[in-house]
Amino acid sequence: MLKRPHLIALGLVVLLTLIVLNLPHHATNQIKLAIGSLFLPLFGLSKSSQQIIGHASDTLLPRSELLRQNEQLRRANQELQFRATQAEAVQRENDQFRALFGWQKQSLWKVRLASVIARDPANWWHIIRIDLGTRDGMRPDLPVITSAGLVGKISTVGLTDSQVVLIGNPDCKVAAIVEKPGERNGESGVITGVSSPLDNTLVTLSFLSSNSSLKPGEFVRTWGEGKIFPPGIPIGQVVEDSHLSELGYTEARVKLAADLGALEEVWVIIQ
Repeated sequence: MLKRPHLIALGLVVLLTLIVLNLPHHATNQIKLAIGSLFLPLFGLSKSSQQIIGHASDTLLPRSELLRQNEQLRRANQELQFRATQAEAVQRENDQFRALFGWQKQSLWKVRLASVIARDPANWWHIIRIDLGTRDGMRPDLPVITSAGLVGKISTVGLTDSQVVLIGNPDCKVAAIVEKPGERNGESGVITGVSSPLDNTLVTLSFLSSNSSLKPGEFVRTWGEGKIFPPGIPIGQVVEDSHLSELGYTEARVKLAADLGALEEVWVIIQ
């Protein structure tokens, strides 16, 4: 048997339930929101507790452990950077060799890769030094190229390094031939030097026949005369119509294919 207080409480609950069920829908929602807001502080307290526990876990790691992990990450980062640098160097070397391979289909050259280690301060655009010498099989007059085209030739050789005179240097004259579209034989001449003191990328093609007529865009390659430079190495392109010189032969200006101002690695044709 229920006691009187219990009956009174049960009656109040029943009465309250009936009142709520008979209230309008809007009023019912307001009551639900009011009851729910009573529990919001409890949810916030729970989230704060979790954050405090997370921070506490972080601070529990010993400083020595954090330093050890940081050192591991630093070493791993350095190793990855080193490997990336190596991969870039290998990729660059492969790209250059693939470009050269197209030329070697006509003439199977034997080449050695060399790094440019210095430039002559007095002849910045005319002389460089490379890190190959007599112990590497270097000797004077070996042609020097890049994947873009002719660079020059070796002039003097030391035990561990060599001096290279660049195309455009008066000491590096090159027999050249101009490819004429639709013609089997081109116009032949000699690269004699830089055509402008203000632009070292332009050289002069001289000693063309007096009736030669060259047009911009025509390709210039090594001719093979003189036995120093193999035939077919790209030299550059004619940049303007040729003209008759005062000495009675035709001249033309040629834009070099190789960027002589940005040489870092070159190839030496040793055979």
